[in-house]
Amino acid sequence: MSDTKTVSTYLRPIDRTGLLGFAEKGRNNPDNFGTNKVHTVCEGQYRTLSYVGQHAPVVVDEPLHLFGQNTAPAPGEIVLSALGGCLAVGITAVATYREVKLSKLELWLEGDISNTAAWGADGADRKPEEMGFQRIRVKVAVEGDASREALDAIVQHANYFSPVANTMRNPVPMTISLAD
Repeated sequence: MSDTKTVSTYLRPIDRTGLLGFAEKGRNNPDNFGTNKVHTVCEGQYRTLSYVGQHAPVVVDEPLHLFGQNTAPAPGEIVLSALGGCLAVGITAVATYREVKLSKLELWLEGDISNTAAWGADGADRKPEEMGFQRIRVKVAVEGDASREALDAIVQHANYFSPVANTMRNPVPMTISLAD
């Protein structure tokens, strides 16, 4: 009879000591803000390039049925991508804090979006709260060296503290004006 050994491959970990130091800075200065900056340039039609730091530009377009070229994800899909990325970061951070090693983390996001106002170009007469995402659903497949209940608690905790999820859930003061 041979001995069987289960081998688990874990996802690349983050620096737990660094995470704890970052958390301590937050506790010591809870009113501190960082600033994210993006420069978006329209190439024509609906295709845009958004420059973030030294990274390759994030390309956004609209599908053919919305008069785009369908060369890249639509803006709403990018929003869902940002939410998925933020939730994944939070789940990874909370798991690391709780010393749970993750072997799988995948998220599936879908949102029901309303654009019957045709971006304000003589479509339906809609109020702001009647436009945009009306419902968002996220399914998370997560595995690691913890029980299903512990993994669910990590996911729920990350959701509660997700900056992007909370931006989407809560009204945010926004100003849009012509550049100087």
